[in-house]
Order: sequence, then structure tokens, then C-alpha cells
Amino acid sequence: MAVDSPLGPPACEKDAKALQLLEELTRNVDSVQEKLLAEILSSNSETEYFKRFNLNGATDRESFKSKVPVVAYEDLKPDIQRIANGDRSNIFSPHPITEILTSSGTSAGETKLIPIIHGDLDRRALFRSFLMPIMNLYVPGLDKGKGMYFLFVRSETKTKGGLLARPALTSYYKSEHFKNRPFDPNNDNTSPNEAILCSDAFQSMYAQMLCGLIMRQEVLRAGAMFASGFLQAIRFLQLNWMQLADDICTGTLNPKVTDSSIRECMAKILKSNKELAEFITKECSDKNWKGIIARIWPNMIYPDVIITGTMAQYIPTLEYYSNGLPIACTSYGSSECFFGVNLKPMVKPSEVSYTILPNMAYFEFLPHEQSSSSALSRDSPPRLVDLADVEVGKEYELVITTYACLNRYRVGDILRVTGFYNAAPHFKFMKRKNVLLSVDLDKTDESELQKAIETASLLLGEYNTSVEEYTSCIETKLIPGHYVIYWELLVKDLANSPTEEVLSQCCLAMEESFNSVYRQLRAAGNSIGPLEIRIVRNGTFEKLMDYAISRGASIGQYKVPRCVSLTPILELLDSRVVSKHFSPSLPHWTPERRR
Repeated sequence: MAVDSPLGPPACEKDAKALQLLEELTRNVDSVQEKLLAEILSSNSETEYFKRFNLNGATDRESFKSKVPVVAYEDLKPDIQRIANGDRSNIFSPHPITEILTSSGTSAGETKLIPIIHGDLDRRALFRSFLMPIMNLYVPGLDKGKGMYFLFVRSETKTKGGLLARPALTSYYKSEHFKNRPFDPNNDNTSPNEAILCSDAFQSMYAQMLCGLIMRQEVLRAGAMFASGFLQAIRFLQLNWMQLADDICTGTLNPKVTDSSIRECMAKILKSNKELAEFITKECSDKNWKGIIARIWPNMIYPDVIITGTMAQYIPTLEYYSNGLPIACTSYGSSECFFGVNLKPMVKPSEVSYTILPNMAYFEFLPHEQSSSSALSRDSPPRLVDLADVEVGKEYELVITTYACLNRYRVGDILRVTGFYNAAPHFKFMKRKNVLLSVDLDKTDESELQKAIETASLLLGEYNTSVEEYTSCIETKLIPGHYVIYWELLVKDLANSPTEEVLSQCCLAMEESFNSVYRQLRAAGNSIGPLEIRIVRNGTFEKLMDYAISRGASIGQYKVPRCVSLTPILELLDSRVVSKHFSPSLPHWTPERRR
């Protein structure tokens, strides 16, 4: 018989075991962390990396903290590149590197490469095993219906040394953990494996959406990894509902779906249903799409997406389409490691906090006032705070040590402590360090935006025109979202002003200047819309400064913000727009073999 957890009565015996383990982990945070670090140090004591710092087999915290430096990706990149190139020495771990995960976080404009070992997949599977037991505490009966989750694999390559290099989710979906998972009514998805594992984005999305429509009455929850991904699925429905309705009406699959495995599995699912086709046609042909999610999937209880950090910009759009359904945000992780779970997944998005699980990695925290320095001295290493010792109300940068290759590695996430469950702290995700713009998995910082502006400005030279001032924002009213750049131009010869074509080419020049993650999402992922430049009237940025000063800013210290999100500022800028220009084509991107 299932015993009640302090979090609440478990739904079944399986949930009870997961919640009991969660209880043990959160009560014994410091001892779990100490034991985990000792395991990592003992296992990796003979590695090249630890020998550099003369650990000499020590497995205690004090030796680790005093001798092993805090590092960023650039510090590890040469060693990781050796692994990618085929070096099988025990550089970071005595265990074989099984593959390399490609992180969406960018470094010098390129994806980061994160080597992993076999046990990492087991830890990720364990992490996922907590999610539904927690959700079942708040929403009973989820095992009586299905989830409609839009899951996709992305492109993968091989490194020079023959290792697979692919995103973390692609690695998981192609793993035996996922493909051979036993049936679980708590994780019954409308999307068949054949659709999820199809590498063609259109065919995969088409089949997943078609299944979601066919099983619409059974859907109790729906989502994607990120809010942007779920909204992209709604946009896909907006563009393709006529073909989808026709398939349902006739019981035949669109010939654009050519993948043989999808066609074979859909032959068992797709049957003629004229009543459903008429319903979809009626709902989707209405120009008013407010509440479309709740109308088409009437039994849906909540969307399930990551809605914290830069994804918070999609909350109004998601609420519009879902008619205000509560949004569940269940977990926090990255390519490097899974971090924590939300013990109260049905709270408002603005109140979401995550409880870091102490068995996933060794966690340390760099006080935010110290983390503002991009480089930390190895001669006088900072005093990082352990997981059990963080203080409520303070902000920290997350630092992790994993079993595979990351030792005192700065993740780049800034977190604020909001409270505790037992001895485990809750963290609110505040921001990614130095990230200015982000629509999906892209991350553009201020220096990259400045470089793109400078590159595009070269096209204005023959018109004796320059960019006098600029700022930016993310436009999320359209799906997919896109970058908006506000330019105030200094035109020295009004008779020779830049043309519409030139300003459109400036948009494309900026996109070509951005990192490969941005260009891939634009060119191959279709998850970022064309970049837009809005030309504002002269004097606009003076008005912006006047507004800031009226709100208490110092005129002597005022700097033009390079990214804005406050509604009054956006309204001021948009009220002074004289023309809008969009990138006329896709930026260049081709898959590259990892060197």
C-alpha cells in the first residue's frame, strides 16, 4: 500500500517510491552531495585533468575546492576538441566517451560540445522518473488520457574522431531508454515513435499534429520542451489545417509525407471521420483563434512547457490561444546536466521555482556579485557556496561538477534562492548570463548584436548614412517570434536615402553575422522568423532618455539599453516608427562535420 508523502498522497505504489526517494534526497542534501563528489573524485582521480592540479587521489571537498579551478567552456574547449578529434586518453573520465552533446549555448558563435559517458543516460532517466509522480499530486487522473507532446530529433553529425554529436533531446529520443520504454499510462503520448524519430521537420510535425487531432478527446495535457516550440505547433496548425482536415475526411495521408515508417504507422491510426473533419474546418476557418487550444482539445487541463527565463515572453500568447489554461512548468536542466524539478508545477509562471536534486551532479554557487567578472583568478579562487548553504533572497551563478567531463564548470545561469523544501533550496531562474536576445534555443549577447549592426551598417556607406543609435526586442505576437532592431539613422543626403531593398539587405546581413545556432533555427528549424529593422524618427532616442530620467535615472550615468521589454518603452518606440523592413531570404547554414 502506498504511504503518503509529505508532499501529498501518491497516486500509486510506483509514485510512492519516487516520492520517498525525493524525500530522502531533499532531507539529506549535504551528505548526498559530499558522497557524490567523493565518487566523482575517486572515479576520476587518475585522469589527466585532475593530475594537472595535484589532487593526488584526494576525495574531500576542501582539497577539491582549493586545487581545482572554476572554469568556463573556453577553458575546457582544447581538451574537448581532443576528444572530438579521436583522442581516447583518460582526459576527463576513465569511462569511454559514448557521444558528444551539442549545447544550444553558444561560445564564440558556435555550439558547445559536451562529452558524455554511458551512465549519464541513466541519470537523465532517473530524473524524468520524478516528474509525473509530482504532477499526479496536483492533477489526478492523468493516466486516464493522453499527452500531446511535440517531440523532435534534430540533425546529428560525427566528429573527426567518429563520435556522434547531437542535441541532448535527440540523444534521448534515439536511445533504448526511449524507444523501448514500457507502456506507462502516465506517459501515454499521441505522437508515435515513427513521427518523433523522423528527421524531416515538416513530416514529423504533420504526423504528430494529425495524431493529436484524431485523438483530441483523449488529450489531457499538451506541450513541447519550450513554450516557443508548442506555439510553433499551433502556427503549423494555422497554416496546414485544410490539408489535415482533408486527410481526416478521406482517411488518406497527405502525399507530402513520404517517410515509409510514418505512412505505415499512420495507416493503423488514420480512418475516415467526416464529422471530425467538419469540426476542424469550422474551428480553424474562424479568423478568431482566441482559445483555439481549449476549443479543439476540450479536455486539456494544462499546457506543459518551460516558461521561465526568455520563454516568459510567450506567456501572453500561450494564454491567448489556450483561453487562460494554467501552465505547468515541471523541470530545469540543460545539455550539460539535469538540475531540478518544480515541486509546485501548477503555480503561476511568475512564481515558478525549481528544487535542485543533489544526486544529479555536484553543485556549487558563485555569488552573483563575483560572477560579473567573466574570468576568475586561478591564483586566488573564489569561495563558492555549497548547495545546502545558499541563502534565501541571494542570487548566484550555477557551477557544476559532473561524472563525465565538467569540473567546477560555470553554466551561465543566474538563480535566486526563494526558499527550501526540507534541506533542499528552491531556485527561481533569473536569466542567462550575458544573453540579450533569444527566441528559441538561440542566444545572442550584446557584443554579437553590436558586431551584426556594424556589419549591416557597411551597406549604408554609399548612401552617406550611418546608424546613430539602436536598441532591440523580441516580437512574439507572430509565430515564430523574431528579432526586432530599432534604428535611428543619420542621413546626410536626403536625396540619396537608403532604399527599401538596401534596408532589407541590412536585415539579412545582420542574420548572416549571427552565430550558427541562430542561422540553423532560421534556415532549417523554422523556429525563428525573419529579422525586422524598424526605422524610427530622429530624436526618438532622446525621448527614450527623457523617459528614463523621468523615472529616476541619472542623466550622467544613462546608457541606451540595447534590449528593451517594458511596455511603455516599446510603445514609445513603435509610435515613432517610420518604416519596417524584413530579411528577404534565409541566412546561409549548412550542417558541418565536427572537427
